[in-house]
Amino acid sequence: MTAREPCATALASLAALLADETRAGCLLALLDGRAWTAGELARHVRVAPSTLTGHLNRLVDGGLLATERQGRHRYVRLADPRTAQLVEDLAAHLPQEALLQVPRTLREVRTRSALARGRTCYDHLAGRLGIAVTDALTARGLLRQDAGFALTDAGLAWFGEAGITVDRSTRRPLARSCLDWTERRPHLGGAAGAALCRYALDTGWCVRVGTGRAIRVTPAGESALADLLGIDRRALA
Repeated sequence: MTAREPCATALASLAALLADETRAGCLLALLDGRAWTAGELARHVRVAPSTLTGHLNRLVDGGLLATERQGRHRYVRLADPRTAQLVEDLAAHLPQEALLQVPRTLREVRTRSALARGRTCYDHLAGRLGIAVTDALTARGLLRQDAGFALTDAGLAWFGEAGITVDRSTRRPLARSCLDWTERRPHLGGAAGAALCRYALDTGWCVRVGTGRAIRVTPAGESALADLLGIDRRALA
């Protein structure tokens, strides 16, 4: 009997964590970058809290989720940006037919439409909003996409002039390409993408829609994005 390849064993274990609809639903929900209670996640994926506990424990033990306690409540969140990237990248590889399935309820229609229009991908902007911002940064010479994503000197200056503070103290890439699973094109991730998303939410350019990760651009945000990046308001509709 031949010895097993250690990486193959570890990869199979990781795949097994994702090979469950309930656990996959939790990971997708947590792409909004926030911490959720077990009860909130149980309602979202429509299983009993007692059932969800076992799934969350497996995800925590597998290193995909982190936990924190506040008072008597236990919260879970994605372990790190790499985990978010893994989930988003896998979603982008879904066959187009899976994304085009006819919604069964009006709520599903509205949810899908809102997510496609604009959403958070862990801590950066995604959907048509994320693509519009990425395209505008590139067209203005602030972002390069010819050899991977990279902010130009003008791009770094633009962030500073706009008052958007980019955390450059970590080992996280300044700019990273993230394949958008609805648009099938790359949007801006990394430290710069996270800073822009945080600023957009903090200043009220964008607001969250419901309890999920969908977001919409406010009138103030439309004006700001038009002034700063020349984005046509119709691209955000």
